[in-house]
Amino acid sequence: MQIKFIDPDGVEHLVDCEPGESAMRCATRHLVPGIVGECGGSLACATCHCYIAEPWLAKFPPPSALEEEMIEGCIDVQPNSRLTCQLILGPEVDGLTIRVASAQT
Repeated sequence: MQIKFIDPDGVEHLVDCEPGESAMRCATRHLVPGIVGECGGSLACATCHCYIAEPWLAKFPPPSALEEEMIEGCIDVQPNSRLTCQLILGPEVDGLTIRVASAQT
């Protein structure tokens, strides 16, 4: 399956992802600029802040209280802000576009 990341400079990166992996792991594996994933997905840093457009946003479970807390500390938080480490990819999101936040925490 493929996911499109749009990095902070507006460059598109179409990458192959494995079902069951997080969007953060997929992005870091493909060296997508702007997705740092410093904490390795343990919800401790928010260096994988992104924006998910509708209708894709509804295809993921809502953010946990801990994810919401981490997002609150990000710069330029929007209603569609998510952490890519918490977005587990499956066939239902094949073709998803993720816009990487322009600034991290």
